[in-house]
Amino acid sequence: MSNNGGIIGVSDHGGWAVLVTVAPDGTLLDRRRVELVDEGLPKLPHHHDAQGLPLDEAVALIERVRVSAERHARLALDAVATAVPRILGVALRSRPQLPAAIAERLTDYRAQNVADWVMYRTALASAAEARGWPVHWYDPKKVWDGAHFLHVRQAVGPPWNKDHKLAMAAAIVAAKALAG
Repeated sequence: MSNNGGIIGVSDHGGWAVLVTVAPDGTLLDRRRVELVDEGLPKLPHHHDAQGLPLDEAVALIERVRVSAERHARLALDAVATAVPRILGVALRSRPQLPAAIAERLTDYRAQNVADWVMYRTALASAAEARGWPVHWYDPKKVWDGAHFLHVRQAVGPPWNKDHKLAMAAAIVAAKALAG
């Protein structure tokens, strides 16, 4: 394992994420799939489960999911920090601007389609920042420009899919940005 530490690249989905940690030179240090919400809670409350509920119930549901996401984000980063003791930062997909109030997000079509992903990214970013780790926001359409995988798939074996590649690429880009 590299003594220089690693960058955690994140490829997030509704309620779960792939975390790939790489050294500044691109060496794979850790990879894992993590849940970001408690079992039994909806993964996409803004987009689906809160729609049609009375406003107070919808807001309460989304708040329960948010609190769960924050706890799971902390646990996920704790697990990576145990495997890779020196973390240099976290690379997350960029977040679009959304209305601040849950009620507005529920009635704005664009917002209700992205608010859940923003909630999970925000939970991960807050957990990273609480540990003093810098957060690098990446554009998934541009992240491939700076990534070189050099047969990683053969070296680490399956699973190695689009999420793993995207998370690793984001971490490599963030590592290069930190190196200045």
